[in-house]
Amino acid sequence: MDPGPVWLTLRLAGVTTAILLIVGTPLAWWLAHTRSRAGPVFEALTALPLVLPPTVLGFYLLILLNPAAPIGGFWRAVTGDSLTFSFSGLVVASVLYSLPFVVQPLQTAFASQGRGVLEAAATLGAGPLDRFISVASPLAARGYLTAAVLGFAHTVGEFGVVLMVGGNIPGRTQVISIAIYEQVETLNYADAHRFSALLLAFSFLALLLVYSLNRRALPRVI
Repeated sequence: MDPGPVWLTLRLAGVTTAILLIVGTPLAWWLAHTRSRAGPVFEALTALPLVLPPTVLGFYLLILLNPAAPIGGFWRAVTGDSLTFSFSGLVVASVLYSLPFVVQPLQTAFASQGRGVLEAAATLGAGPLDRFISVASPLAARGYLTAAVLGFAHTVGEFGVVLMVGGNIPGRTQVISIAIYEQVETLNYADAHRFSALLLAFSFLALLLVYSLNRRALPRVI
């Protein structure tokens, strides 16, 4: 079994999860506290990858990121590389496709805190940033861990989006899910089984961790 797709997948999942935690935190905070009429619109846009077929998202990303489009053309002019059929393109696609798996746990964690603790911190002289760093973030620690696990695991299991945007280039865009597809196509069931068993075990352990964390968060009934 070629370890290349495994390391590429782990690298993609790690980079994607880090970006999602940075980008998703302010978005989740805003969604948890906004009273704007635009809130449901942004919430629906954030959750769209949950119901949208991956090939649909991949198709539109392929159009937007190709060198002939403004976004893809700007990227090529700056970096000299193409967003399509590249690792950078996989990161963009993965960030968009895994966005709800990070934003929603964070939004739930922030919303469950209520405004009382933040108002109490404000009366003690804490500014908005100080309240977020010293109060809101520590209280949302379990939400952050859940978001990181789900975002990482979902990125590891992607297929349709990464295939549409990145294709199947060994060492460049061939992640585990695509490697499984290739091994099945070439009737190499032994390696397909090894890759599949690896993903199965990883997915189970990721879900086991998330559900264990959620059960610990539930109040005990005597």
